[in-house]
Amino acid sequence: MTLSVRENLSSSLSEIFPDAPTFGPTRFFSAPGRVNIIGEHVDYAGGLVFPAAIDFRTHFAIRTNGLGTFRLYSLDFQSEFVTNDLNYSEKPWANYILGVILEALKLDLRVEGFDLAFTGNIPQGAGLSSSAAVEVGTAYALSKIFNWDITKEKIALLAQAAENHFVGVNCGIMDQFVIAVAKPSSCISLNTESLEYSYHSLDLPGYEFYLIDSNVKHSLKESEYNDRRKEVESATSKCNKLSTEVRTLSQADFSLIEKAGLTPSEFKRATHILGERSRAQNVIRSLKDKNAEKVGEELFSCHESLSKNFQVSCEETDYIVEWFRSENVLGARMIGGGFGGCVLVLDKEGRSSDLFSKLEKEYFQKFGLNAKIYKFSISEGVREDS
Repeated sequence: MTLSVRENLSSSLSEIFPDAPTFGPTRFFSAPGRVNIIGEHVDYAGGLVFPAAIDFRTHFAIRTNGLGTFRLYSLDFQSEFVTNDLNYSEKPWANYILGVILEALKLDLRVEGFDLAFTGNIPQGAGLSSSAAVEVGTAYALSKIFNWDITKEKIALLAQAAENHFVGVNCGIMDQFVIAVAKPSSCISLNTESLEYSYHSLDLPGYEFYLIDSNVKHSLKESEYNDRRKEVESATSKCNKLSTEVRTLSQADFSLIEKAGLTPSEFKRATHILGERSRAQNVIRSLKDKNAEKVGEELFSCHESLSKNFQVSCEETDYIVEWFRSENVLGARMIGGGFGGCVLVLDKEGRSSDLFSKLEKEYFQKFGLNAKIYKFSISEGVREDS
C-alpha cells in the first residue's frame, strides 16, 4: 500500500466518522483482483479452474468504534453508509460488505460496530472480480479485528455466500477462493467440487499476458448470469437421473448428455462445460511444458465456446478476439462473467503497444467506445498491509 493510499483512507475515517467513544487501532488490508487463464463458467459445475491474483487491489482501513454501528465509506463513490441493521441497501457497493457481516453472524462469528473505508484500482465491470475483492477483503479484515479462528479457505466460502445470498449473484467459488489463497507468481488449479487446489508457476519466457477492456460494462445480477447457472443445474439434474455417480456436470461425458433429454440450450451449456474440462487440462500441461502456442490455441477455442455454446460474449468482445486473431497473436478470449468486460491476450513480448494503438482506433470507429489496455503481474492474495 502506498503512503498516499494509506493517508487517504486514514483521513477519510477521521473526517467522515469523527466521533466514536472507544476507537480501536486503525488497521490496513488489501485484496487483489483476478484473472482466470482457463476454466470459465465451470466453477459452479464442479469443473477445474486456473486463476491467478493480479496486482490491481482494493485497499481497506478498518477500526472498531464501540458504537454497535456499521459505518462504511467508499472513497471511489464518495459515498457513506451508516446502519445498525443488515437490510439491503440502495447503495450497491454497501451490500457486498453487509452481506459479509450477515454471513459471519450466521456462523456465530463475532462482529461488533466498526468503521471501514475502502478504495481501489480494480476496474469495475471489467470481469476482474472487483466485487469479490471487496467481499474477501472485508471478511479477512473482520476476521483479524474480531479474532475469528478461521482459515482463508473458509473466508472464501463466507464471501461467496455473501454474494449468493445477499447481493443476489449465484456465482461459483473461484473468484473468492483465489483472492483468498493466491501466492505471488503462481496460478492455482482448483477443483471447484472438492476445493482441492495446488499452486503452479506461470512462466512463459518471451511471452506475456495482458488485458483489453472492451469498456462494455456489465452487472452480473442484471445479466443472464443467473440464468446460465440455472441451465447448468437443470442439465446436471437430468444427467444425475441417468447416472447417480454424476454429481456435477463436469463429471458427465458426451454420450450421457446426448441421451439425458436436455433442451437445446442445456445441451449447449453442457457442451461448453465438457469442452472446458479438456481445455483446462491442456493449458495446465502446456504451461508446464512452456508451450505458449498450445496455450494460445486453447484460449481461442475457449472463447469460441463461450460465445457460441455458453452465449455469454457480446459483439464487442467477439470483435476484439477476432481482431487479435487476424493479427496473429497466440491467443485471446473473454474472461469473467461475460456480456462485456475484458479480453485476455497471450502474445510474444514487445508487440502489445503497437497492436493496441491500432486496435484502439479501429474499435472506436466501429463501436464508439474507448478500449483500454491493462498490463498486469501475478500477485498475492488478501493480506494485512503493514
